[in-house]
Amino acid sequence: MPSLAAPDYQLARLAIERGLGLLYLVAFVVAARQFPALSGERGLEPAPRILGARTFWQAPSVFHLGYSDGRLRRAAWIGAGLAALIVIGLPQRGPLPVTMLAWFVLWALYLSIINIGGTFYGFGWETLLCEAGFLAIFLGNAGTAPPWPVLFGFRWLAFRVEFGAGLIKLRGDPCWRRLTCMEWHHETQPMPNPLSWFFHHLPRPIHRLEVVGNFVAQLVLPFGLLLPQPLASGAALLLIGSQLYLVVSGNYAWLNWVTIVALCAGIRDDAVPRAVRDLLGPNAARLAQPAAWFAVMVGGLALLVVTLSYGPVRNLASRRQAMNASFDPFRLVNTYGAFGTVGRERYEVIVEGTDAETIGPDTSWREYEFKGKPGDPRRLPPQVAPYHLRLDWLMWFLPLSPFYGESWFVPFLIRLLQDDRAILRLLRRNPFPDRPPVWIRARLFRYRFSSWPEWRRTGAWWTRDEAGPFVQPLRLRGSS
Repeated sequence: MPSLAAPDYQLARLAIERGLGLLYLVAFVVAARQFPALSGERGLEPAPRILGARTFWQAPSVFHLGYSDGRLRRAAWIGAGLAALIVIGLPQRGPLPVTMLAWFVLWALYLSIINIGGTFYGFGWETLLCEAGFLAIFLGNAGTAPPWPVLFGFRWLAFRVEFGAGLIKLRGDPCWRRLTCMEWHHETQPMPNPLSWFFHHLPRPIHRLEVVGNFVAQLVLPFGLLLPQPLASGAALLLIGSQLYLVVSGNYAWLNWVTIVALCAGIRDDAVPRAVRDLLGPNAARLAQPAAWFAVMVGGLALLVVTLSYGPVRNLASRRQAMNASFDPFRLVNTYGAFGTVGRERYEVIVEGTDAETIGPDTSWREYEFKGKPGDPRRLPPQVAPYHLRLDWLMWFLPLSPFYGESWFVPFLIRLLQDDRAILRLLRRNPFPDRPPVWIRARLFRYRFSSWPEWRRTGAWWTRDEAGPFVQPLRLRGSS
């Protein structure tokens, strides 16, 4: 049997293991803190309802054996603890079956969570983290040389992320082909970060260069990942640079970071500065060849990935390319993409309450403030990623279509009227700390970044104008 060992990629494996471990740690902490309020027993989209409507083979999850918020939290904290052990490298020092079992448990637990999370877990980076975690099961332990088919699997994953995103743009909004999309994107993206205001105000020629650079990064460089060395290392490093540009210009949860981790599989050890190799690189002479049983499993993984790649490749070739989609219930090989359409204007739903018994033109309303999404125009957009504020992200979708919130938004407003503490903990500020409001409503505002003169004059990062009601005032039945 030909050797599967790739001893020249030890630093790549180290970066993948520690990076993925850290991201799984973040993901499980997010689940423990947010899932019960959003998708728990009394959540806005209760997981038991989802479990009742789907079989195991439609939505694989350990929670088909029984769901409770307590079980969810225990699973999430077990996952977080195991991920922390991987970050410090403990399971990797054990026997190979122990290392594989640790990654398998991480993958299975997180897959179990996202498959019952409903709308709040419908983001492409959930599937991306699962797919990367499944590949990591076969990376080997610290005493075994990393298998090259698994490293190539990570490159193939990064290729689909990048190339899929490039194709969806090329086929989508005409502003990408006109090189103008970045004139709006920094302002209208789902959750701007502290530097987005400054990126938005870059000169127009720079915005055009951003689009050109985007197309090079997503439509040209991914093919370099499939080439021999040192070309693959060069392409991977350039792509990591492009992902870091996205990291500093917006909040995209762990999307960019999982992509960066996958791209590390393209970097051979000799492409890393010697000082780093001497500090981190283990002794290649001490690495064992993969055992026969492990080599058979890696070969089976390669065959599985090739077989399941049919759906994603067909999707990439289709004129009706889906942006983020899974083709198997275990989310093993998927298709990705982002921002096929770019908004020209930004609208935000602002939620307000009042403790007045009757409402009229002079009623005083107080605004609920979210942790990440724009609200107070004077508040600088925060840095949140790689942490994921699920409620804030879905609030961005609401103005695009009422469809995005038809299952959860009115229940969310009702929970505010009920003074639901689990929901209120997801917000930055509750304007009714002593007792809940009597009435609640939602209004639509058009937001835009302030100009330099406006910012110097007012200190506000945004300007906003009311666009109309979004949800008319509501109150609980029988309240007085």
